[in-house]
Amino acid sequence: MTEPVRPVAVVGPTATGKSDLALELAERLGGEIVNIDAMQLYRGMDIGTAKLPPEQRRGIPHHQLDVLEVTETATVAAYQAAASADIEAIMARRRVPIIVGGSMMYVQALLDQWEFPATDPQVRAKWEALLAEGGVTAVHAALRQADPAAAATILPTDGRRMVRALEVVELTGRPFAASAPAVGEPRWDTRILGVDRDTTELDERIAQRTATMFGTGLVEEVRGLIGRGLREGQTARRAIGYAQVLAFLDQEYDLDMARERTFIGTRRYVRRQRSWFRRDHRVRWVDAANPAATETALSLLEDPAGPDTVRPGVVSGARAGTVSDARPAPVSGTPGNAASAVRWPGLSSAHDPAASPTQDSGPSVSFDPAGPPVPDSNEPAMHDSTASPVEEPTTKEPTRP
Repeated sequence: MTEPVRPVAVVGPTATGKSDLALELAERLGGEIVNIDAMQLYRGMDIGTAKLPPEQRRGIPHHQLDVLEVTETATVAAYQAAASADIEAIMARRRVPIIVGGSMMYVQALLDQWEFPATDPQVRAKWEALLAEGGVTAVHAALRQADPAAAATILPTDGRRMVRALEVVELTGRPFAASAPAVGEPRWDTRILGVDRDTTELDERIAQRTATMFGTGLVEEVRGLIGRGLREGQTARRAIGYAQVLAFLDQEYDLDMARERTFIGTRRYVRRQRSWFRRDHRVRWVDAANPAATETALSLLEDPAGPDTVRPGVVSGARAGTVSDARPAPVSGTPGNAASAVRWPGLSSAHDPAASPTQDSGPSVSFDPAGPPVPDSNEPAMHDSTASPVEEPTTKEPTRP
């Protein structure tokens, strides 16, 4: 009897070495790469997203790269449908899909089959009118009456997310949190590997990557993309690196400040990625600085119940293939092993894809006990490299250099 093909997901923070490990696994397992970095969906956004050039892809097919123009809006729902079709086609060819990237909500939507609540323009308009007329105080009062739990977990200053919560409650007749997907068995029985490094080492890699981006033509790349409509795009222009270069070109600050803000925005986003992924008990962690990282990853795929090799952000001492039992702590109040009961950690309200497209605007991470933010199928979601660390735009997710 032919064994079923099982995809492998390689996730984790930016700049840890996910792409290198994914290529090694694809070669060893007979796989094809499926990108799950939202900003790498865009044609022409190459330097600032650290997109692997074709000549470095070792002849391995790559999917979900360069599928959008910078004027188009990337949405979680559209990606979910397109990537699912790619994965199933790869499996039908008896090849192994290697899903690689760090866009948190994209990973969640793909592997947990997130079904997005519908949206209704009339219902949305009603609550938006209340926000316009009565401000956040009136909307928060309405939400407190309709869904006290949501009112307690969404910042009372986050008008757009409160509007989305009221819309979901009215359309579904259920609490806002009920729309969040539960974490159970991953779709297609996918095996999930997390890649991380010691924090100090990772910060150095982020600094080097930022310097390389600016030194190898990021500013020129952005100038070229402006001619293709980058400024008009609702998602692409907010990517970390791109937003800062646009601000530099608009003379908001100098090039040194653009570099510094790109580094800071990336580092903050990495903290958010790490906190998000480490709370998923299904992820088996690999220390990318370990010379035997590929062999360790392969052994974890064979024995997914085995211990992790590294606790995210902590030097495990496992540089030579040894294994430690260090595990990330479960979410407060959530049993670490109760697969059917665990929910993905939510983002702070500033990062609700149906509410605000901001990227990380502060060093701390606020998790919503009600679960992740709930976008609708037509709205952009937060991306793996978005927005300046100081701006507060209107509907998506952060990116990475």
